[in-house]
Amino acid sequence: MASNGAGTLARVDTEAVFAASARHRRAVADLLESLDEDQLAVPSLCAGWDVRTVAAHLASAIAPSNRAFMGAVLRHGGNLHHAIDAVARKTARLPVADIVEILRRHADSRFTPPVTGPRGPLTDVLVHTGDMRIPLGLSHNPVGAHVRAALDFVSMGRPVGFVPRGRLAGLQLVAEDLDWRWGAGPDVCGRGIDVLMVACGRASVLPQVHGPGVETVSARLNGGRGARHR
Repeated sequence: MASNGAGTLARVDTEAVFAASARHRRAVADLLESLDEDQLAVPSLCAGWDVRTVAAHLASAIAPSNRAFMGAVLRHGGNLHHAIDAVARKTARLPVADIVEILRRHADSRFTPPVTGPRGPLTDVLVHTGDMRIPLGLSHNPVGAHVRAALDFVSMGRPVGFVPRGRLAGLQLVAEDLDWRWGAGPDVCGRGIDVLMVACGRASVLPQVHGPGVETVSARLNGGRGARHR
């Protein structure tokens, strides 16, 4: 199922997407449980957050009560980015075992933020897993079908909070391992997961992609249009 520049978002298999998100949340719990304090404190690819805080964000995003988050939104004047940051940092102060327990207990959460649909949370956990694993020197090789769903979302869905308007304009994304492409213009090519990470603002992954479009996307990420998603 290759996507192309004509760009119609493939019909989502909602059950498969929810199952994929659950699988990756449990994998994050397993990863977190295996790390020592030094590894938990390693800066992630999500600027300003260490590995522990990224995991805490993923846990807080699926916790059953939104009361803490809404309180943070009010305290930060309606700024969602600052509220997400505050809740993640607060959750990161919990014992690691508690963060792991939240991730496992609520792995099957079907909470879907407005606008993004079920592929939003899947994309979130895929990208944030890379944010943790890559700085730790661990491989990041998620299932291709899961990456393809996330690529469809960031390129043809409504990726609010993931990809700012204009970041991918005039570029063609090519996932060489997935027979997937989207857009028109200079190519940005590589493994699907690396293309996804770059699309979501991870400039440190740029060395893993290639093609004449890399210079353009690099300038955008490093020139203020590449702010990380949360």
